[in-house]
Amino acid sequence: MKIKKYFTNSNVLAGTTLKNDSVPELNNMALHTCQQADVVLENRQQLANFLGVPLSDFVSANQTHSANFYRVTNEDKGRGAHELDTAIPNTDALYTYEPNIILCSFTADCVPVMFYHETNGLIGVIHSGWQGTIKEITLKLFQHLKTEEKCQLEKVHVQIGMALSQEKFEVDEDVYTKFKDLGYADVFMYFNKETNKYHIDNQLVVKKQCELAGIPTDQIFVDRTCTFVNEEGFSYRQDKKCGRHLSFMMRENE
Repeated sequence: MKIKKYFTNSNVLAGTTLKNDSVPELNNMALHTCQQADVVLENRQQLANFLGVPLSDFVSANQTHSANFYRVTNEDKGRGAHELDTAIPNTDALYTYEPNIILCSFTADCVPVMFYHETNGLIGVIHSGWQGTIKEITLKLFQHLKTEEKCQLEKVHVQIGMALSQEKFEVDEDVYTKFKDLGYADVFMYFNKETNKYHIDNQLVVKKQCELAGIPTDQIFVDRTCTFVNEEGFSYRQDKKCGRHLSFMMRENE
């Protein structure tokens, strides 16, 4: 099983699956874009075996590039793990305080965010494509955790996973304007006169949203691997029929 592991906290499991030429469907983990659902389920089962947890402990959402988030409980275990119909609808961020639940997020160029709290058991995953970023899903979730859940964000650690690089994320003026309207993304964009395109660093805009929420900068880590360039990356920009990485987060009982 090819995965990239994040964090060194002994009771936290976090990482991202990688594209693998030697595995059926290249280790695609997404049921919403696949050739054979049974192959994807087998890939997921291999991940579950590797992590030493049952696939029935996985929870995933039907991602729609929204700014919607959902608090997962033990009753949600298995939602979206074996079939699309049971996934949490219209949601792009999941969080929980329960141990032994694998929270899942699927990406191919979009920014995956994984996080945990040092003391209160909180973990979460966020799917932030450019649409989610301009809707400020990351900032809104952390603001919710602070105001509604009384979470001390200075104790939160964040991993921003591999995604499309600024060099490869080129857009027209309409998308550039949406980022500019955020009021804090200008430093993460540049204009290429030769191509008449704007280039945006979506990862660093998401990082800025974490900082604006109150998470210390030295507790935010960014994997600068480009999904377009790296052979272990799924890139929607490169192939509209590509598979998806699964970014996961779980807290084990101490």
